[in-house]
Amino acid sequence: MSSDVQECLADILVNIEHIEKFLKDLGPLELSKDDRTVFACHYALLVISEAAKRMGIQAELLCPGIPWRDIRGIGNHLRHAYDNLDSMMIWKVYQDDLPVLKTSVQQALVRMRGAGTTS
Repeated sequence: MSSDVQECLADILVNIEHIEKFLKDLGPLELSKDDRTVFACHYALLVISEAAKRMGIQAELLCPGIPWRDIRGIGNHLRHAYDNLDSMMIWKVYQDDLPVLKTSVQQALVRMRGAGTTS
């Protein structure tokens, strides 16, 4: 397994952590009024989506049960709906999807590092 896959997993994890930091101490109403935070979360979700695309089939093998097709697809939605940044969609992803994705990615990284997979 290539270090590129490990790098993609790390990118996903870092951007989940960015979103968590951005949304700390905010609720959905505050988020809807904070264009800067919505924009920052939008970008972080785009990076997560792109990293998932780059991983290809390795994503499913390393993190089974994660809706990788949806993760890849959210990038298309965000790119094509750039004129309608949806804070409630971001909030829903933050609340419902990112915690599970974060745990799965962390576990995959631990397994890869434990197996000495760096090349």
